[in-house]
Amino acid sequence: MYDQLLFPTDGSDGASVAFDHLLDIATSHDATVHVLNVADTTQHSVTRIQGEVIDVLEEEGEKIVQEAADRLRDRGVDVVTEVLQGEPYREIIDYAETRGVDLVGMPTHGRRGLERFLLGSTTERVVRRVDVPVLTIRPDDDVTITHPYEDVLVPTDGSDCANQALAIGVDVADAEGGRCISSRSLLFRR
Repeated sequence: MYDQLLFPTDGSDGASVAFDHLLDIATSHDATVHVLNVADTTQHSVTRIQGEVIDVLEEEGEKIVQEAADRLRDRGVDVVTEVLQGEPYREIIDYAETRGVDLVGMPTHGRRGLERFLLGSTTERVVRRVDVPVLTIRPDDDVTITHPYEDVLVPTDGSDCANQALAIGVDVADAEGGRCISSRSLLFRR
C-alpha cells in the first residue's frame, strides 16, 4: 500500500517516537523512507567560526538525517535523505508532492490554546495543505502506538474530503488486517 514514506524530522524527542512507528510501517510495507530535515531560514542560523561561514542548522540537520538513515538501514529499509533550507512546512509539502510520496508521518507536539495559536504548528500546516495522507503521531508517554493496526477510526461529515479519508482508512484497515470504523456510522446506528 505504501511505497514511499516521508519523515520530516527536527531530531526532537517527539520526532523519535514518530520515527519508531514509521519504521514499523516501512518494514511491513517494504517501503522507502525519505528522511527530511529543513533548516529553518526564518531563524538566524549562520555563525562565523575561524573566518568560515558555517550554517549550524544545516550541519545539525545532516547529523539528524544520518542517524535516522543508519537506523533504517539496520532494519533493511531503503532510505533517501535530504536537508533543505526554507520554511519547514512549505519545504515538506513541496518535497512530498514532487517526490511521489504516499504518506507523510509527523509528530504533533500537543500544544494547546494560546501557545498553539502563537507558535503555529508545522504539522498542522502540512496536514491542511499537502495533497497526500498525513499520519500524525502524538508522542505521549502514556500512549503506546502499535503496528499493524487493529482498528482504524475515520471521523466523517459526509463531505468529499471525508469520503476520500474514509476510502484511505478502509485501504489501511484492509492492508493491516484490521477493521475500519466510521464515526458517522456509529453516530447514526441504532
